[in-house]
Amino acid sequence: MQLADGIRKHGFRKWYERELMQSHAHLLLLFLCSIGLMTAFAAYGGEAALSQRLTDVASIALMAAVGLWSLRRYLFLLMHAEQVASQAVCMACQTYGRFRLADGAKNDQGLRVRCRKCEHEWTIAD
Repeated sequence: MQLADGIRKHGFRKWYERELMQSHAHLLLLFLCSIGLMTAFAAYGGEAALSQRLTDVASIALMAAVGLWSLRRYLFLLMHAEQVASQAVCMACQTYGRFRLADGAKNDQGLRVRCRKCEHEWTIAD
């Protein structure tokens, strides 16, 4: 979900919470892939039939690929959420996370937002 759409639909705090939950779901997938990878390595044996060994190699490759993808996705979502959260403080009144999208919210520099408390406007780089 795009930043502007997520904030418009759920608000910043709910968007941030959802990003962190999604990020940590990818971390859980990475953990499960590492368990599957260790299991596939343990199952791989020199005495097994060729078809069984090929199945084990395919399992190892699949678990490694999904694990690397989930690691990349975890880090991307976590860093994106933290980058946006570090810019969510109103510079005028120091209120955290209480803003709404300004008129013409999306521009070249990022996302224009307006503080709900003091109406100060600033840009959050996306």
